[in-house]
Amino acid sequence: MSDRKISILLVEDEENLQEALKLNLELENYEVTGVYDGVEALQAVQHEHFDLIILDVMLPELDGISVCENIRLQNNDIPILILSAKNSSADRVLGLKKGADDYLTKPFNLEELLLRVSKLVEKSQRLAVRKPLEQQYQFGKNSIDFKALECITKDGEKVALTKKEIMLLKLLIENKNEVVTREKILQAVWGYNVYPTTRTIDNFILSFRKYFEEDSRNPKYFHSVRGIGYKFTEY
Repeated sequence: MSDRKISILLVEDEENLQEALKLNLELENYEVTGVYDGVEALQAVQHEHFDLIILDVMLPELDGISVCENIRLQNNDIPILILSAKNSSADRVLGLKKGADDYLTKPFNLEELLLRVSKLVEKSQRLAVRKPLEQQYQFGKNSIDFKALECITKDGEKVALTKKEIMLLKLLIENKNEVVTREKILQAVWGYNVYPTTRTIDNFILSFRKYFEEDSRNPKYFHSVRGIGYKFTEY
């Protein structure tokens, strides 16, 4: 591991809060870059590497949800913590759907914020050292050959897979044990301008369960997380 400081982009238009958060984060030995609007935030992400983004929702120029969505469009996995005065479950779900990793409502406890930042930094460090998947991946009695576009199922049967199936499997397995949002799947597998219905992704998951699960009604590997996305689990 290098000795470089963890770098955080803080996007907050309220000057007093920006200064207070910056000070407290720097006291925790983080390196903090502060910006005050959404456009500045996107420019900063394009020109610098950050380990974490702390992002207010109500911003001038471009709101935080749009900033989050834009960052995810670039297939950027950087962890994002949203800060918002909106505390309804609908607002929270929207933030998570658009790609945020965590959502904290204002006013918040500083200790809680620092704890969440610490957890997201750990995630960022795991992403940085994550090895790319090998050409073949095995789990349980199953194996997937990403290059040949085929798999061996739980029953030992060889099945040809479509390119979309391979892309979705790869995305879920690369993020194993973590929920991948529906929005991220749409962007990474289908491309942003093509919007299949939730049913389409569900059908892919059902196919995976048929191929790989001993009991498709009680899946061990492929899970739907209601209202948010999907998860591949392997411990």
